[in-house]
Amino acid sequence: MTYHSVINKRFFWPYKTTVVVAAIVIGIGIIVSSFDNKNNRADLKADKITDSIESVHAFNTAYKVLMSPRCMNCHPAGDVPLQGEDSHQHTMSPKRGIDGKGVYAMKCANCHQPANTPGLHTPPGNPKWHLPPATMKMIFQGKTARQLAQQLIDPKQNGNKDKQQLIAHASDELVVGAWNPGEGRALPPVSHEEFSKAWIIWITKGAYAPK
Repeated sequence: MTYHSVINKRFFWPYKTTVVVAAIVIGIGIIVSSFDNKNNRADLKADKITDSIESVHAFNTAYKVLMSPRCMNCHPAGDVPLQGEDSHQHTMSPKRGIDGKGVYAMKCANCHQPANTPGLHTPPGNPKWHLPPATMKMIFQGKTARQLAQQLIDPKQNGNKDKQQLIAHASDELVVGAWNPGEGRALPPVSHEEFSKAWIIWITKGAYAPK
């Protein structure tokens, strides 16, 4: 055996062994990582399915409130607000106006004061009483659950609100006022607490639209 052969075996063989071992370890790591990634993708897919079901179920609860007279009457398809439990056109025929607060002498605040007027079927009140503005009418009337969900989550149709602002909107003074409509008016079909819970679940679980 030559001197160089001895040197090669003594100094290079350990390096070859190290390289082979390292390659095996890396290979195992890649296999494990691939397996974990597949599992993670499966988990994410499962979560998405779960979230979509829960999100849609929650919106269907919120939809009942949104389509009740307490909400829909101020989200008409036309420019005249609706009125009563049957959501007929407002008898005074006030118009939306550019800012949603009426036009000329027919301003919403002329009749709808900051608080409910005492008495049966008298004008309900709220400091923020108005319709959505003419630039973004946010129509509820005639919308299916799917159509309304898609509209509500779209900033171009919901008043430029992101998800956090939509969540906060559930506690808006005018929204909460739906559960204090004045004497002789029916309350929304579920409590404000139930509505808020459903509204938040719908958004945080993905804001899915029913089919």
